[in-house]
Amino acid sequence: MDDQVSWRERRREASAVQAAALERRKAAETEQARAQLADFVLKMKEKGIQPELLRAPVVGSGASYRTGITGWYLRRNRSLGVDTEGNFYILGAPASLKARLLGLRILPSDPPLTVGLGARDGESLPLKKLLRLRLEEIDDAQRQAGGETPEPEHPGAG
Repeated sequence: MDDQVSWRERRREASAVQAAALERRKAAETEQARAQLADFVLKMKEKGIQPELLRAPVVGSGASYRTGITGWYLRRNRSLGVDTEGNFYILGAPASLKARLLGLRILPSDPPLTVGLGARDGESLPLKKLLRLRLEEIDDAQRQAGGETPEPEHPGAG
């Protein structure tokens, strides 16, 4: 009986150690992603790209809701955004009459190092690459506009 109790106790301790290690790794990844977003925001400001009021697209619809968040979209489908402080937002929302009338309150999420992980094949990509593609699209749009700094219509990768 004592062997069984000590085995359970060892398993419980091992599980706690694994959970703590996983939490530390997740926190480190979140900090890396936050640093990447902060760099992106800085570059957007340096390029003179004005932030805009972000809207939350209704999943499976052409509608969208006001969010009160000012920032930039990270994907063409406008499902992800970053505010002027570098906070990361998942913008997709279900249909709601209340949100249609009053807008939607979206809280920032911990940014992932890989966006779309677990999604369909080809939809996930490293955050760093997504941000680089977004900046390249803006550079291309600026070149096409003759050096001005217009915002592309639906910028970002996605």
